[in-house]
Amino acid sequence: MKKRILRLFCCLILVISLLGLAGCGNQRMMMGTGGTSGTYYAFGGVLAQYMTDYTDYWVTAVSTAASKANIQSIGDGDYQIGFTQSDVMNYAWDGSRSFETDGPCRDFRVLGALYAETVQLITMKEDIKSVSDLKGKSVSIGAPGSGVYFNAMDVLEQAGLTIEDIKPQYQSFDDSKEALKDGQIDAAFIVAGAPTSAITELATTNEVFLIPIEGELRDSIMDLCPYYAPLEIPANTYPGQDEPIETITIKATLVVDADLDDDLVYALTAAIFDHTEDISIENAKGEELSIENATSGITIPFHIGAARYYSEHGISVDSQE
Repeated sequence: MKKRILRLFCCLILVISLLGLAGCGNQRMMMGTGGTSGTYYAFGGVLAQYMTDYTDYWVTAVSTAASKANIQSIGDGDYQIGFTQSDVMNYAWDGSRSFETDGPCRDFRVLGALYAETVQLITMKEDIKSVSDLKGKSVSIGAPGSGVYFNAMDVLEQAGLTIEDIKPQYQSFDDSKEALKDGQIDAAFIVAGAPTSAITELATTNEVFLIPIEGELRDSIMDLCPYYAPLEIPANTYPGQDEPIETITIKATLVVDADLDDDLVYALTAAIFDHTEDISIENAKGEELSIENATSGITIPFHIGAARYYSEHGISVDSQE
């Protein structure tokens, strides 16, 4: 009798589990983020949870090769949502730079900009104090054709350096952290929301220096590439960083499959921007979430569902089916 009751109980639990999966599992969406030591991955996990909680979909954040890979995966139908740098988003739409070989990719629309992605140039060498000091040094500049790679090229070229003037290393954030620690490279470009966990981890046990991108160098970069904006990394953002550091920034942006239902994208947008205070408690990047930030400085069309949400809050944006 007891065994029969136990079997019935187990069957009931199974049925409940299956019903729960039917509510979410049949409507699953994938969100492409970035490497596990970057801001995309950590923040993406938080946003995916809010989207799951406040829509009828189960959104899963997965680690990826970030911006370009996320846009391409949306085009391939593998992901429905993805993080991307605002500059890479423009490359995709125009078929330039990292998308020059593959051609334009326009299978996505913008949901909204999220936060500032800081161009951070770090070193453990005290004699490297400026970008020009990188000449002859071993420098991590991100994966070939990645957003980080082109950010690094913009900075280096405006400082009068070419790829031949340095010893380029094409590494992820985590690999750059380990290579700096082991003395295998002299400096690394890391483009992510500050504080970035890879830099924090390194600076916690090692002396790390942030190299400024400022003055005429910064002005020339912004004149050449208008999607950059000035940014100051506040003092004490990282262990041992006693002074603020001037640099440049682009925007971390969330894009979605252009074919997603308008009402669904409206709900996804609301899941984020109706809960900014709660999100900021779970991740510091949430403090930068605002409707104004989400809609400013974006030249790629928004999804109609997102545009409807912003319109209801008094902001008009360009949208496209």
